[in-house]
Amino acid sequence: MTSIILYSMAGLALLISFSKDQEKSKKSLKIAWNQFIKLLPSVISIMLFIGITLAILDNEVISKLIGEQSGIAGVLIALVLGSVTLIPSFVAFPLGGALLNAGAGYPQVAALVSTVMAVGIITMPTEMKYFTKSLAIKRNVSTFIICVIFTIVIGVIM
Repeated sequence: MTSIILYSMAGLALLISFSKDQEKSKKSLKIAWNQFIKLLPSVISIMLFIGITLAILDNEVISKLIGEQSGIAGVLIALVLGSVTLIPSFVAFPLGGALLNAGAGYPQVAALVSTVMAVGIITMPTEMKYFTKSLAIKRNVSTFIICVIFTIVIGVIM
């Protein structure tokens, strides 16, 4: 239902845009299409990665590693994996849903997805290059702590 609403809103916005200025609308659609084509190889490779990962790791392995019964150890595994994994948000959330369906626990998935989104061990060298080493470390440590707090809250609520 959400997809239908979002697609309808996008279609309506496109119609409004076309009614205002057809040339700008055509130009923006062309830009969007080119961006989509550039992004497509990444999306396909990420989808393959998730598919292969879920095929290799059956429900039993996922449940053992980050299932509800894995407890704090599973949360710690998820926190570490999420901190060192570099995947975009449009993949992280569906991956979280797939992991839940495969038997992962809510706190463990919350830990994984939140650290994937907020903590960037892989990207720290780039952060240090554009900002400072101190700021990059402070940002990653503070966001890691926030992810732990978030995970605890999810664990209590769910």
